[in-house]
Amino acid sequence: MTSSHDAPARPFTGPGAGFRSDVFPDIRRPDAGAVLISEWDAGGPAGQRAVLDGVARAWEETPLPAGFLSRVLFAGTDGRGVLNYAQWTSEAAHREFVRTENTGLSERIAAVLDGVGDVGNSGPGRFRLYRSMLPHGAPREPGCVVRVAFRTTGHEAARGLVDGLLELVGELQRGEGGIASHFHISDEGDRVVNYSEWTDPESHERELGTRLRRRGEVRSFIDGLPGVEPVGFRRFVAPRGLVRV
Repeated sequence: MTSSHDAPARPFTGPGAGFRSDVFPDIRRPDAGAVLISEWDAGGPAGQRAVLDGVARAWEETPLPAGFLSRVLFAGTDGRGVLNYAQWTSEAAHREFVRTENTGLSERIAAVLDGVGDVGNSGPGRFRLYRSMLPHGAPREPGCVVRVAFRTTGHEAARGLVDGLLELVGELQRGEGGIASHFHISDEGDRVVNYSEWTDPESHERELGTRLRRRGEVRSFIDGLPGVEPVGFRRFVAPRGLVRV
């Protein structure tokens, strides 16, 4: 799948000025106080495109409050997955939007997902960015997101996982094509999501094939942690959505 990162951002025609469309969000922006992450399985390329286009269009047609910072969808390189990543200034700002929004946004999104079939729509999880592995030198522009997920039994286990990983591998992103990794912990402490930025999917694939010794060390560390269960990873490209500038 060709990433839309290689094409200029579309002119914005949505809820007002001050947004860019179809670009990667700034994960570490200082005004982001709450993050929502969800994932859908659209079954195949046609369903994936329908979800991406339909959900993005629904948000573009909706007036958005000052507390909204970004909502970006990504296409899985497997041809079926869709990752949804959203940033708000605070959890309270998002809850107020949900409480008062009366434009039919949720109904339009539900219609899109129902039209595709069983996409596993359980609603977004609420997360906070906890720690990051930062770039070596000047950061490059991302072209791929690798989502790595874990189930954890509470905040202590979640923080222990992230802190231990950064102590083991360092706080600078490794690998040719690796840019940064951002570890998010759910509000309930039951999930950790690493939103890892790469220049392209091929760079991440090559890294997995060439760092076998370090991967063994990391896997041994994770396997030895109580209350931590790896869920696997997926690669995503082609951002669709709105980012406040």
